[in-house]
Parts: sequence; C-alpha cells; structure tokens
Amino acid sequence: MHAITVENISKRFMYSGAKPYSAREFFGGLLRSRSLPAKENWALKNISFTADDGEALAIIGNNGAGKSTLLKILSRITKPTTGRAAILGRVGSLLEVGTGFHSELSGRENIFLNGAILGMKRTEIERRFDEIVEFSEVGEYLETPVKHYSSGMYMRLAFAIAAHLETEVLIVDEVLAVGDVGFQKKCLNKMRDVGRAGRTVLFVSHDMQAVSRLCSRVVWIKGGELIRDGEARQVISEYLHEQSKIGAERRWENARSAPGGNGVKLLAVRVVNDSGQTTSAFDASESVFVEMEYAVSEASKTVVPSIRINNEQGVCVFVSHDWHTGWRDRERPVRNFTSRAKIPGNLLTEGPHFIGVAAARHNPPLTYFAENDVVTFNVAESSKGASSRGDLIGIVPGVVRPLLEWETK
Repeated sequence: MHAITVENISKRFMYSGAKPYSAREFFGGLLRSRSLPAKENWALKNISFTADDGEALAIIGNNGAGKSTLLKILSRITKPTTGRAAILGRVGSLLEVGTGFHSELSGRENIFLNGAILGMKRTEIERRFDEIVEFSEVGEYLETPVKHYSSGMYMRLAFAIAAHLETEVLIVDEVLAVGDVGFQKKCLNKMRDVGRAGRTVLFVSHDMQAVSRLCSRVVWIKGGELIRDGEARQVISEYLHEQSKIGAERRWENARSAPGGNGVKLLAVRVVNDSGQTTSAFDASESVFVEMEYAVSEASKTVVPSIRINNEQGVCVFVSHDWHTGWRDRERPVRNFTSRAKIPGNLLTEGPHFIGVAAARHNPPLTYFAENDVVTFNVAESSKGASSRGDLIGIVPGVVRPLLEWETK
C-alpha cells in the first residue's frame, strides 16, 4: 500500500479584477461598481503520483510551478479544487520558517506544542526531547521565546522537531536553504536515516546536488502540470538541460558583441564527436572533443586557451589548459585560431556536463575572456562493450568514472 497517493489534484485560485478607488471618489460618495470579472489561476492541473513506505521522493520545478501549493494540500493546510490526496499515518511538515511555532512561547514549549499538534502523547515527546535539543543545537536558548530566534535558529529547531517526532511521512520544503552548509549536510543525513527507517520523505529543493544525493525518484512540475516522474538522475538531467537553454554549439556572428578584449575575441565553441559532427549526446565509452574558435587581432599576443567542465550539480569536474602545443610562450600572428581539446572515453560519469571556456596570458597575467556554461553535452552509459560499470545496474556515484586497469595476484 502506498504511503502517499495523489489522484488528479487540481487547485484553482480566484482573484478579483476590481480597480482601486481614489480617496476623492471614496469620501465624495462617488462609489459605484467598477469591478471586473473575477479571474482564475490554476496552480495545479491534474497531478497524480504515489510514494511508497520508506521512499525518498523529490519534487522539483521553477518558482511558481505549484510545488508549495501541492505540499500545502498534502499537509492539510489547504484543500484541492478537484482530486484527492491520501496519506497513511501522521505527517511532519517543514514548509516555512516558523510554521507551527507560537512566537511568545519558548523553544521548549514549542517542542511540546508541535508534538501535540501531531497527536503525540506527552510521554512520546519527552522520550525524544533530548535528541531534538541536541540535534537543533539551540539548547542554550531553549527557555527563550522563539520570537527572539534568528531564521537559522528557527529552522534548526523546526527541522529537529519534524525529523525526530515519530511521523510516518516527513515533508520538507526549500527552508533548508536558510541554514549553514554544515547543518544542511546534517539535515540531509538525517532525512536519509529517516528513509532507511521505513518513513517516507517528500523533499522540495532547487539544490539538484542535494536532491540527487537524497532521492532515488523525482517528480518535475512545470506550470502546475506534471512533466516527468522517474529516476532521479534522468529527470534532473532533463530539467537542467531545459534550464540552461544552451546546446552543443554557440557562435558569435557579431565581433563587437563577442566576448573578449585586449586583441583576443571568442568566436565559437562547439562539442563534436570523433567524426567531427556537432552533437550533445555521447556514450560514456566515446571521446568528447571541445573546439574553440577565437580571433587574434593584435600582434605579439601569447594566448593559452582553457576549458572547464561542470557536472549537473555545478561541481567542477576538471579544468584543462593547452600547455603542450607550443603556443604557451609563443607570440601569435594576427588571424583566427581553432583549439581542440580531447576528453577521452571512459572518463566522465553519466549525466549532463556544461563547458566553460577561457583564454589568458600568463606572464604577466591577463585574461582575455572567460565564459561559463557556454555549451552542454550529455553522457549515457550503454550496456554493451567495456565500461567502468560492467554489468552493474543502478546509480554509480562519482564526478568521473574512469575505466582503470586492475591487477590481482
């Protein structure tokens, strides 16, 4: 049986088109009907999905996509216009900083208040009390009214309560962004432990690295509609490709608007395969070639081109400079150049990769241009041929996935 069942959920909001009145009209008794027909906005449209016991499911999408509205429906804060949502067991929700807190009560009193709202007995709350305080790291201010807490302290205590009180479903919105990096990592580890204990986690975040680490499945919502529901890495890849709005080639036709300066301009960047065809799709066993065209318009310039590869989480995979073609300390003539870098097969892991390019002089140091995320390509690993995956099924972690030589004696 599913822990969460969402069937054809839609949510409509109505708002008035009435025009404001001036003070003169109001006090002069000149009021008359100026209202326009009410307008409607469908925040959600026929959303359906399920989540099983112990599953960590992420919901992703742009701001305004309907994610928070969906969580409020699941948390029983608002009702859907059509459809139904069913959750088995108690729900712990962390939707906004301070939600469920009484500002005049102390941290201690709010722990018991939240537990009571969830239907827990006092003895149950007391049994987990010390764990909550220790995890939240606000023990020094436990007797202080929470209205004096910072947003970070609010979030620490709220998450500690939601994660430690024994609910069957834990719903967490983007509020983790309020905390520091160390506490965010602590929260993610706790949510992973919650899932291993057989409790269901529903996680909303714009941090794709956190989503990919925590969740095995992702639901992508766009404009209130469900776009994709599937394996986390694949859905995240498609989402990031749409967000980037870049392809495998970019060219600047107008030299004036092209990046660069001090006599060096970037003209084009593209990703090509071994046959020289521009493409954004590669098997993990294939080599990837990055070509960069640039113009040198002033004599006596030394130019060292470089590329930077970022993965889907924005983590730098590597940076490479052209140190070996004899141009590092050699002055270039006035003409156009094409530099090509080869990324060998069986190096990159699966998923989208984003290429940044730069060109610089190193003695004395001077950067001519540096452009991030200019082009993109995607790596997939097939089941045929030799690869680092072999016959392994499932996600293989890591920024790179080299096919290493092994020896056993």
